[in-house]
Amino acid sequence: MAGKVSEKQKDRTSEEKDEMSLWGHLNALRGHLFRSTLAIVLFFIVAFVNREFIFDRIILAPLNDDFISNRALCRLGELLHMPSICLGSIKLNLININLSGQFLMHMYISFFTALTVASPYIIWEIWRFIRPALYENERKHSRGAVLVMSVLFILGLLFSFFLIVPLTLNFFGNYQVSDAVTNQIALNSYISTVISVTFSMGIIFELPVFVFFLAKVGILTPEFLRRNRRYMIVILLTVAAIITPPDVVSQILVVIPLWGLYELSIVVAARAIRKAQKITD
Repeated sequence: MAGKVSEKQKDRTSEEKDEMSLWGHLNALRGHLFRSTLAIVLFFIVAFVNREFIFDRIILAPLNDDFISNRALCRLGELLHMPSICLGSIKLNLININLSGQFLMHMYISFFTALTVASPYIIWEIWRFIRPALYENERKHSRGAVLVMSVLFILGLLFSFFLIVPLTLNFFGNYQVSDAVTNQIALNSYISTVISVTFSMGIIFELPVFVFFLAKVGILTPEFLRRNRRYMIVILLTVAAIITPPDVVSQILVVIPLWGLYELSIVVAARAIRKAQKITD
């Protein structure tokens, strides 16, 4: 009888520990979310106050002929005697058709600016939350993950904003089905395009990180990536042909960094598998 009671007490104690562990994780998660949200709010206020700088110097800057990328492409076009590379000023007639449209866009841009600036800190908070669940050898091999993810994300944003965004705006802004149709671009359409293109490329630049973890758990292999390399090249060339002017140089400027990212992913996958095999052995 005493044995049965002690077993019940052990089971009850185990359940209480599991429940306490669950609540402990939830409290920890709440702390990480609170600090991440606080960082976003603080940067949101800073961005909201600096409206003119955010819009005139950043969001609307790719439309101007003195934008650094536009000037660089024009100089490259002169050197290569390929004037089609030069984008110059992108003539878009931006309009606002909603009463609260400009205010809402101001809020929208302030939020994404805050999210961008706070992204390294948010990634660090996420890492702090999942780190206790890792084994010691996993922590050892995952050192520097926050730095790598932050750098790749920022590089993706910069690559997109200074090259992909101007090329995309030039393509869609000058595309006409007929001379009788005049483009008048809504402000929210322009901003949504800039934000979606920029953040999409930031996420795409995280490809080596995703590949590392997928290879580590055995879902992805470097052989699979090498075998499908030619398909990826075709996809990249197709995307570059759509958004760039009709010349080879512009396509190369877009394709080479993305192709290099894919090749880096193959190297990362092979390294992840080698580390996993060493741990197993």
